[in-house]
Amino acid sequence: MLIQLQNPPLLIIFITILGLVVGSFLNVVIYRLPIMLEKSWRNECEDFLGLNPISKEPQTKFNLAFPNSSCPHCQHSIRAYENIPVISYIFLGGKCSQCKGRISIRYPLIETITALASLIVAYKFGASWQTIWGLVLTWSLICLSMIDIDVRLLPDVIVLPFIWLGLFISLFGIFVDSQSSIIGAIAGYMSLWLVFQAFKLVTGKEGMGYGDFKLLAMFGAWLGWQSLLLIVLLSSLVGAVIGGVMIAFFKQDRSVPIPFGPYLGMAGWIAMLWGNELSSLYFHLAGIH
Repeated sequence: MLIQLQNPPLLIIFITILGLVVGSFLNVVIYRLPIMLEKSWRNECEDFLGLNPISKEPQTKFNLAFPNSSCPHCQHSIRAYENIPVISYIFLGGKCSQCKGRISIRYPLIETITALASLIVAYKFGASWQTIWGLVLTWSLICLSMIDIDVRLLPDVIVLPFIWLGLFISLFGIFVDSQSSIIGAIAGYMSLWLVFQAFKLVTGKEGMGYGDFKLLAMFGAWLGWQSLLLIVLLSSLVGAVIGGVMIAFFKQDRSVPIPFGPYLGMAGWIAMLWGNELSSLYFHLAGIH
């Protein structure tokens, strides 16, 4: 596959189609995974406490594959030709083919963002193993960021396997060596954990969730300890800019908690692609040689 993708036009077409298809699947994961986790947690609590199920209705199969996607307004089962990424949305005019209810613009947006981000990764790394693993990391970050925005959750079922995956690929030096990866995973978690504990000690409040610690540990495993400071600085900068815009133009209440996962995700993605260049630019501007 790597040899075939040496052809630039073929690479662009292949990555675009792949990104759109993966983006469509990510829409399913983003919507269904939190529901699946909530149901699982409820069942575990009921079993542990010896309680009868709250709902008397029979449990229907619900996972990433079943049931088929349907219209949220009329429950019309979406046919295959109505589920073509972006194209079906445009063809249907953003409406259900049966009830004409409005389909959220976020679905084609996530598909488009996934395709564009995938193209950027492929352009940056070319036909290499870094592209393959960079795409996998990119798709996971889009999924995690959207789930965090929706329900303020960075699911362990995604983050923890990706920490181990980052440690595993470090054996082959895809992005960093194993020593940098192991130290990065430890330092990533402990750095934010210490900030969390210090903030809680001073203010009596929890400034972030444990998922943020694990996400930074994931970046440490994938990109090494050398990338952590840059990621933290970039995420703070991105968060300050976006938060300021939300408060100034969208009247966002300052007391409303803002998920930090998307900012960490964007910062980590930027660091994966241009971390060395940004670090060199910083040292140059600081007069450090």
